[in-house]
Amino acid sequence: MNTSRIYKERIIGLLFLGAFLCYGIGRNLFESQNNSEQIIGSFLIILNSIFVVYIGIFLRETIKSYHSIIADTYLLTRVIEAFALSSILINLIPTINISYDLGYHIAMLSLGIGSIPMCYVLYKNKIVANWLGIWGLIGYSFLSLGFLMELFGNEWSMYLLIIGGLWEITFAVRLIARLEKSF
Repeated sequence: MNTSRIYKERIIGLLFLGAFLCYGIGRNLFESQNNSEQIIGSFLIILNSIFVVYIGIFLRETIKSYHSIIADTYLLTRVIEAFALSSILINLIPTINISYDLGYHIAMLSLGIGSIPMCYVLYKNKIVANWLGIWGLIGYSFLSLGFLMELFGNEWSMYLLIIGGLWEITFAVRLIARLEKSF
């Protein structure tokens, strides 16, 4: 087994988990009234966006050999996600006040839309266990639906993102533990 491939798989897994932590903690700190907490939160939100782009870059490399258009689309949606998640930082400008949630909703919708075909490639080409590929397809479909509904004023996202969120954690742990086929 190629050591650089093993390293890449584990890095992808760590990036998935790191993105969860950075945005979750960063968003909470950013919404604080304490300036130092807002600065740390801003840094973590930016770090999350960097992680998200690198997930797109690394998975694009894997998916490209199976389907180049889906690989490029996945990377594009990850870049959109990264910028949308970082858009919350515009609120640091005193004269600007936009919804903290709008960028998050757009980011999650972009993530879901780009991840459905990515999971299809993982499933179809047996890159992951069949059950994991199907779970990803279903999870990201529900996640996309939930955040699409949010943009229309229906607060469904928190219920529908759970399946996709758990998929990401499971996928990340399996990559770190090397339970999936090599990329």
